[in-house]
Amino acid sequence: MSDIQTKTAPRMKINIGISEKNRKAIADELSKVLADSYMLYLKTHNYHWNVTGELFHSLHEQFEHQYTELADAIDEIAERIRALGYRAPGTFKEFHQLTSIEEDTEEPEALEMVRRLALGNEQVLRTAREALKPANEAEDEATIDLLTERLKVHSKTAWMLRSHLE
Repeated sequence: MSDIQTKTAPRMKINIGISEKNRKAIADELSKVLADSYMLYLKTHNYHWNVTGELFHSLHEQFEHQYTELADAIDEIAERIRALGYRAPGTFKEFHQLTSIEEDTEEPEALEMVRRLALGNEQVLRTAREALKPANEAEDEATIDLLTERLKVHSKTAWMLRSHLE
């Protein structure tokens, strides 16, 4: 084995203007946002596949738009955690431990799917608001921007879903 293969580079210290304590607090909260977003993604994708009834076409398309947007968001959230210097959770076990969104144990009807997705989006909103606290304290504009976008998207999505139920 050559010297290149046996040696590892020293770990570079992160110096982005945010203390390690604050980066850890932000990464911990973002991990919860990531877990909730991933669980909502799974639920939305499941409903996209399994919705039936007279609302099938419109809900099938709406759910596809929502899970596609969530897939992009999940990547951004994970990359922000990495940029802060921490490992992004990425296993079902980790997501299950971190999420506040429950998995379905049965197959709901179309409007119940809509209701559950509205509730899931509202939960992501609450989780993201909690994550804003350490980001604001640390003046971490990049995380604040990411979370503000998530608040905007999930607020609109929850409203659109609730509108089906009125």
